[in-house]
Amino acid sequence: MTAPLALGTVHGVGLGPGDPELMSVRADRLIRSARHLAYFRKAGRAGRARRMVDGMLRNDVAEFAMDYPVTTEIPFTDPAYTDLLSGFYAECTRHLCDLAATGEDIVVLCEGDPFFYGSFMHLHARLGGRVPVCVVPGITGMSGAWTASDLPISWGDDVLTVVTATLGEEELVRRIRDTDALVVMKIGRHLPKLRRAVAAAGRTEAAWLIEYAAMPEQRVIRLCEAGDTAPYFAILLIHGQGRRP
Repeated sequence: MTAPLALGTVHGVGLGPGDPELMSVRADRLIRSARHLAYFRKAGRAGRARRMVDGMLRNDVAEFAMDYPVTTEIPFTDPAYTDLLSGFYAECTRHLCDLAATGEDIVVLCEGDPFFYGSFMHLHARLGGRVPVCVVPGITGMSGAWTASDLPISWGDDVLTVVTATLGEEELVRRIRDTDALVVMKIGRHLPKLRRAVAAAGRTEAAWLIEYAAMPEQRVIRLCEAGDTAPYFAILLIHGQGRRP
């Protein structure tokens, strides 16, 4: 009697903040040996995750580009946004499960860390119990950002708060005012709102904007020197000033 075919494993591999040299040894090994590679991207774009692994892949690697059906075209509060993305993640999950059913392992590229505001989380929630899944952690974008600022993010008993700029303005003001150290992710078109919230919390002079941390385009500026827009890969920092010897 023929033994059933062992299922392949889906590996969610954290790439780190943008510099290929900041990948883990395990991530490097899995990427270089992958026969099947999947990655998210905006339709019509190469995808930053894919560009990060240029020159690392096998010649015979089979690629599966997961093109988002929507990004910022409609508000995330619109029910259509949830419906589109839910169907998209379900279809991607089916494809990965079909591959794993043939015994093939798949590497899914994840910018930063797979479990920190990453799209892979939506696959992980759907893959569980269906095929084996292994997550390889990566250095987060925020770690790359405070390293780029050349200042510690927290001292002693400082409380660090991480928020996204997609929150409402009043909520942003409260969070910014009530913490010692701050990281704000997903800024992009929300920069004007975020700037107002930082000012209302009385912390403009302490705020830094880090664009493309650990990438060739990296830029570190004070928030007060920034323009009216910021790229998606921008992070706002307010460094803690807590207890120290």
